[in-house]
Amino acid sequence: MIDGMSGVGALSRLKTSDDTEMASAAIMPQMPSAASQPASGSFSEVMQSLGTGVMNNLKAAEGESLAAVRGEAVTRDVVDAIMTAEQSLQTAVAIRDKMVTAYLEIARMQI
Repeated sequence: MIDGMSGVGALSRLKTSDDTEMASAAIMPQMPSAASQPASGSFSEVMQSLGTGVMNNLKAAEGESLAAVRGEAVTRDVVDAIMTAEQSLQTAVAIRDKMVTAYLEIARMQI
């Protein structure tokens, strides 16, 4: 189901792996810190990594849901995966809204 969304707009440029582990997908991707990575990462790379993390969380939640339907998953794991995916999606929407607001503010500036 989520794979069908990857052809839409900016999501088509995201590279996702099919081998998503629950442990790594359950963690929202962190912004790169100054101590752990050099400052050479561009804004688009950071946004792409955040988008990839959100997609991985959504795919993991979808996989857990399908496993629950087949009777192969524990309910607690399904709920945790769905809650993590929901939180990641809400964060991505909030970031998108802030970016649109900033763009509109810049567009209103007089030159």
